Amino acid sequence: MKLHQDSSGALNTVTGYGADYVDINLQRHTGSVIVQPDAPVTAWPVSSFDALTPELFEQLLPLLPEVVVFGSGERLRFPHPRLTAVLTGRGIGVETMDFKAACRTYNILMAEGRKVAAALLIEA
Repeated sequence: MKLHQDSSGALNTVTGYGADYVDINLQRHTGSVIVQPDAPVTAWPVSSFDALTPELFEQLLPLLPEVVVFGSGERLRFPHPRLTAVLTGRGIGVETMDFKAACRTYNILMAEGRKVAAALLIEA
């Protein structure tokens, strides 16, 4: 699916996505990433849903988001609560959805000025 970049200044916007990639500001990423509106896009070192660990979600803590949008891959799969407990224990909301819905939701929340982080799982 092709999305068109909005005039949101220097904010990171999902401009396209497919089964094995996500475009952020027209730059293609073929591995899992963490995206915030106003920070560099960073690689998220996970390549399958079964490889998720609490430490991977812990990497989101320093970003201080109010909500994390977790894109669980091609289909909706909910991580075990112990994986995201480090976030919820600090009052950070975690919303899980399939990868495509997560991309769209991130763009909406980012455009609203919310302090959002997207953890997008792109499976190998």
